[in-house]
Amino acid sequence: MLTRRSLLRTAAAGGLFAASGALLPAWARSANAGNRGIFEVSGNAFDLTVGHSAVEIGGRSGHAITINGTLPGPLIRFREGEKVTLKVNNTLEEDTSIHWHGLLVPFHMDGVPGVSFPGIKPKSTFTYEFAVPQSGTYWYHSHSGLQEQMGHYGPLIIDPAEDDPVQADREYVLVLSDWSFEHPHKVFARLKKDAAVYNFQQRTMGDFLKDARENGLGPTLADRASWGAMRMSPTDISDVTASVYTYLINGHATDDNWTAIFNSGERIRLRIINASAMTIFNFRIPGLPMTVVAADGLHVQPIETDEFQIGVAETYDVVVTPTRARAFALVAESIDRSGQVVATLAPEAGLVATAPLLREPPVLTHRDMGMNMASMDHGSMAGMDHGSMNHGDMPGMDHGAVAMTDTVPQGHDHKMGVGVDNIAMVQVSRIDEPGLGLESVPHRALRYSQLRSLTPNPDTRAPGREMEIHLTGNMERYMWSFDGVKLSEVTGPIIFHEGERLRVTLVNDTMMTHPIHLHGMFFDLVVGDTDHKPRKHTVTVKPAERLSFDVTADHVGDWAFHCHLLFHMHAGMMQVVSVVPHSKAAMADDAHKGHRPSIAPSAEDKAKTETGMPGMQHEGHR
Repeated sequence: MLTRRSLLRTAAAGGLFAASGALLPAWARSANAGNRGIFEVSGNAFDLTVGHSAVEIGGRSGHAITINGTLPGPLIRFREGEKVTLKVNNTLEEDTSIHWHGLLVPFHMDGVPGVSFPGIKPKSTFTYEFAVPQSGTYWYHSHSGLQEQMGHYGPLIIDPAEDDPVQADREYVLVLSDWSFEHPHKVFARLKKDAAVYNFQQRTMGDFLKDARENGLGPTLADRASWGAMRMSPTDISDVTASVYTYLINGHATDDNWTAIFNSGERIRLRIINASAMTIFNFRIPGLPMTVVAADGLHVQPIETDEFQIGVAETYDVVVTPTRARAFALVAESIDRSGQVVATLAPEAGLVATAPLLREPPVLTHRDMGMNMASMDHGSMAGMDHGSMNHGDMPGMDHGAVAMTDTVPQGHDHKMGVGVDNIAMVQVSRIDEPGLGLESVPHRALRYSQLRSLTPNPDTRAPGREMEIHLTGNMERYMWSFDGVKLSEVTGPIIFHEGERLRVTLVNDTMMTHPIHLHGMFFDLVVGDTDHKPRKHTVTVKPAERLSFDVTADHVGDWAFHCHLLFHMHAGMMQVVSVVPHSKAAMADDAHKGHRPSIAPSAEDKAKTETGMPGMQHEGHR
């Protein structure tokens, strides 16, 4: 088995071998192994083989599901508007798939088993063919089972048909990911038994004494009592932490010292992709400002910052201009700050950037729980019957305040119970906040509200309809859903009408940050009265946040809509959006209640896919 150590020794001897036989593709190799940012797989025809591979991560051996034998998979690069053919050969003993994340492909090429196609059977081949009207930084990954966690992912770059507005002297792709030597199904099973099994950052007696000194004994006791009554932990930031994860940049752990080379004064473009299964990262380069030039593949007006939070499945392009010949640390720290991965940006190979110390982990507040504690009797919390609470009984909420413009009632009366352990009584806009844990950093941290599309939004119509979707779950039982309904219990798709402009409001009733991804369409984040709203395919929704986006339903078909935390989706936090053509709009309206039809889809609707109602066959099937 080839290891990174032997790879480095071979490189030093001048004997680098073909990328197809290497554990790491050429683009992912460190400068110490001859990498100079050269992209190796380009054109308009690609052969991809999904199979098993032995890997070595951080000095330990493991097993991965890889594409063309590499982890991450090969970088695929083609040009905007060109028709490409991607032939995928499945050598596994199980079904597989590839979803082209963020690409505007025909729905039957989207690669989601049970939604857009049946999947790729063992020992068989499937050919994807499409042309896309976009350019930028994207990625691809399995949408079958938990294969993505096992290494089934890779970067994808689409070069613009015309001149790129972002000019750089050199560019690098940085694929951030999380790796576990535990099998992902074992990790999921442990979470189902004890959702806090990987959380070793619980508050201690020392924290209690510190809080009592700063806030007083009475308020501190009341605070602890309220958290205990709700059966929640203020340190419950990430489900899976560095206790089981090794964090990677381009398949390398920190000790590997992945290195990118620069010359002083060069403009370096970094294409940063969060391809992790469960980890939201905070990315920074201490001592080197970053200018954000693209988000989720689309250009934005340049905005300078020092750090940004990147949700699972998001991408950011940044430009940096080092003016000093020194080594800089490329730091991706997990949102819970239990671990990080560090690479090096240096003027020559062999230098090692100093890795910063992990920062203090963030602590959730009652605001993250969706409570206005200033108006509540802290002492009464311990006596609340949380299992019997009804959404409509919650004080302080005007549930009729956000009604759909077509007068159909929202119907968001999901109760707390087995699958829902919290409902945000106080929902707040947090779009002007930089991300959980970055609120008080002593430097600039990017906020969604700062992003503006480089070009005007293609559709500036006011929304003709509104819908509200709640992100719900029960952390203790590790159950996740939309509006209290997990995937296996959904009776029909969310209906969009072809050509309509609608506003979708997401309300996070949980205390975790959720990266929410809509397939098949870009949406415009509502960040103010502007025709340059940032256009994205994935958005992170903070605890107790109320966030809206406008979307034009211009892509007929069935599209997955889900949380991109892999185990949340596997547990049921996924539904299907059906963009129905005009001929079916009247039928959909008749069946419409809130945003979900009350009847199962018709046989005609089922015929749109080869497998019937998308993804409803069994829970957890992606």
